[in-house]
Amino acid sequence: MKRLLIISAVAVMAGFGGFAILGQSNAVTAAETSAAVEEMTLTFAVENMTCATCPITVRTAMRGVDGVQSVDIDFDAKTAVVTFDPTITTADEIGNASRDAGYPAAPVDA
Repeated sequence: MKRLLIISAVAVMAGFGGFAILGQSNAVTAAETSAAVEEMTLTFAVENMTCATCPITVRTAMRGVDGVQSVDIDFDAKTAVVTFDPTITTADEIGNASRDAGYPAAPVDA
C-alpha cells in the first residue's frame, strides 16, 4: 500500500513538473516575441566603397557594434541594410563604426 502511495506521489510530482516546464517554454516564447519587437532596420548610405573587399570591411565594422544583428551590403547601390536592437545601440554608433573603418555611413531618409 505504501509503495502505491509513493508511486502515485512521484507520478503527481512529475506531472506538476511537466506543467512547470510548459510554463517556462511559454515564457521563453514571450521573451523571443518581445525581442523581435525590439529590433529596428535602417538603410545606410555608405561612401568610399570602390572595390569588392570594401563591403567586407563595412560589414565587419558594423557587425562589431553591440546590438547589431545583421548587415546586408549592396555594393552597386552603396548601401547597407542593418538590423539592430535600438535599446542597445543607435544609428549614430553604427555609422561611426563604419566611418572609423574608412567608410562614412549615414541613415537614408525613408
